[in-house]
Amino acid sequence: MRPLEQVLWQWRFWQIPRHIQPGARVLDIGCAEGRFFRQLKSRLGQGVGLDPTLDRSVQGTRYRLMPGRFPDDCHEVEPFDVITMIAVLEHMPPPVLPGVAQTCAQLLKPGGRLIITVPSPLVDSILDVLRWLRLVDGVCLEEHYGFEVGTVPD
Repeated sequence: MRPLEQVLWQWRFWQIPRHIQPGARVLDIGCAEGRFFRQLKSRLGQGVGLDPTLDRSVQGTRYRLMPGRFPDDCHEVEPFDVITMIAVLEHMPPPVLPGVAQTCAQLLKPGGRLIITVPSPLVDSILDVLRWLRLVDGVCLEEHYGFEVGTVPD
């Protein structure tokens, strides 16, 4: 990850921990290498991460990361206090969104939190320029589906 990508990552995640109660069981969809769980530190009770870019499962101190796509490859039955999708929803094709919403509703405890961030549509153009300048390279722009907030199923 290039330095600018690290700054962008940190900027994405800086507000989220305050919305997670200490000891929470968290599902992070699109977890990459689990950096978010490590950032949560003692706030994390137990974490489960799912990411299609992982080539193997990883066991951390308070979390487990698994390769796979949500919702098809998520086989958890114990509910979560929090589900996060940080800059992930725009990478999902529109036909899968109803299943994503339904599975999130099934996996959240009553009163649980679903935390989703999506970039502004203008971000793709900015990232195109940054990639052309070789300041970023891991942003997976080819996977963006032209996401619009108004298309999210209730």
